[in-house]
Amino acid sequence: MAAKRTEKTIFDNGIEKSIDCAVTLICWIWFLFGFILFFSWRYIGAALFSKNTELRFQQFNSQFYQILFKILKVTAPSHTIVIDEEVQAIRSAVIVCNHISYLDPLLLIATFPRQKTIVKSRFFEMPIFGSIIARAGYLPDSGAGRFSAMMIAQMETMSEYLQAGGNLFVFPEGTRSRDGRLGQMNKGAFKIARICQAPIYVLQVRNTDKLFTPGKFLFKTRRENNITLKILERIEPDYQNNPPNSVQLEQYVHQAFAGNQP
Repeated sequence: MAAKRTEKTIFDNGIEKSIDCAVTLICWIWFLFGFILFFSWRYIGAALFSKNTELRFQQFNSQFYQILFKILKVTAPSHTIVIDEEVQAIRSAVIVCNHISYLDPLLLIATFPRQKTIVKSRFFEMPIFGSIIARAGYLPDSGAGRFSAMMIAQMETMSEYLQAGGNLFVFPEGTRSRDGRLGQMNKGAFKIARICQAPIYVLQVRNTDKLFTPGKFLFKTRRENNITLKILERIEPDYQNNPPNSVQLEQYVHQAFAGNQP
């Protein structure tokens, strides 16, 4: 009897892993062939003919990842994704979010049609992908060397971009959390919010790591899971009469997360 249970467990595990492999392969096929067949010509057209290349690239990025999550909705139905309507309505803000999986930035890009974020500088060196994120107006995480001019150009237009309805989302820890808890923050996002006099939305994403676990290659498609993205706090300082410094803004964000740690 015990041997039969062991055999069944091995069989079930094999089936689950096969499904995980298939879903992961489907997602990679979308990343490669979906881009080539359905989106590459859009980016080329926008680069050549659009009056606002940055906006068009951001919209295409959002649409591309929306389709990715629709694929996951079909192929991994035990995972549900719930995004508050208030989150989807955010405009003209600096968004601060925790970071637990590589899916997090893709989820936020899919959520906001107009979005910028801070990307590791090495990604700007990559063929095609580097050009896409540069033309979309994303910011390098370093202002050193050749990235100095890129950073300055983005900062010079950031206030106008935010006022026009765009969002800048950041993961202020700069890396994924291994235990879900908020770590030490980089003050760059708070400096940008203060300079641009923009409101700060504090968002919390949960359970993306259960679908795509850090350090693992395959999606975990068979477990029951509820991925959520919600607002913890809206911080709108009085920039005119009582402007906070970056340290104070960081403290506000820590307070927002304090009661919502896993």
